[in-house]
Amino acid sequence: MATYAIGDVQGCYSELVDLLDTINFDEHKDQLWFTGDLVNRGPDSLETLRLVKSLQPVMVLGNHDLHLLAINAGKASLQKKDTVGPVLHASDRSDLLSWLRQQPLLHRSRDPAYTLIHAGLPPQWNITQAQILAAEVEAVLRTDAATEYFAHMYGNTPDIWSEDLRGWDRLRFITNCLTRLRYCDNTGRISMKEKGPPGRQSDALLPWYQIKGRQSSKDQIIFGHWATVRLGEKQDFKTARVHALDTGCVWGNALTAMRLEDETYFSVPSRQQKSNR
Repeated sequence: MATYAIGDVQGCYSELVDLLDTINFDEHKDQLWFTGDLVNRGPDSLETLRLVKSLQPVMVLGNHDLHLLAINAGKASLQKKDTVGPVLHASDRSDLLSWLRQQPLLHRSRDPAYTLIHAGLPPQWNITQAQILAAEVEAVLRTDAATEYFAHMYGNTPDIWSEDLRGWDRLRFITNCLTRLRYCDNTGRISMKEKGPPGRQSDALLPWYQIKGRQSSKDQIIFGHWATVRLGEKQDFKTARVHALDTGCVWGNALTAMRLEDETYFSVPSRQQKSNR
């Protein structure tokens, strides 16, 4: 039995099938973890959702997954680059999106000892606190209050954590960290506008996992979201105890999995057109 964590698929169904073949995945023995962003930008979001749902994996929600749910709830519009239209018109849309809405924002495992998130954690949060805060958003997503949540989900403020945050500001901050975060400063102030590879960011900003004194630094963290993270200056992921699995399949690079038991990586080439992103 093996556990494989897989980076952002983003509708790259054919590459996911290739990767499952490469790792000789056995659905009766092995378990899959997904870093989120199953859908959008790639060509086959509907097929990807159907396949992943059938495999009963561990997964966390990414920003593109939440965007799809917000569109379905009537609180966001399809954007020019969105490719989730087939999901919204599928005969099994209700079942697929109901399943998606039940997925967590954070998964923590003791054996093997890893935490799975989509994007990042602010330095003020330890893993236990992050798990509690993620559960606050998950509880709203799983009720009728989800529609109102989607109406308030978008936005880049507040940009620093406080226990005094309440209401939609609190839930938005938690959501932004877990599904969108890349950079913050040493005070823990997050930046949602910085998206490039490490080494090209504004002064005073660092990748979230490089912040000195980060409260989650003793935990092994698996994340996706950041397709360019490996394209910048050399990253000491091992010392930071993080595993960055988004290798930009949708941008023409590769789809990657890591076997948790021995941290062996497996990748398959993308079938998508190469992007200069």
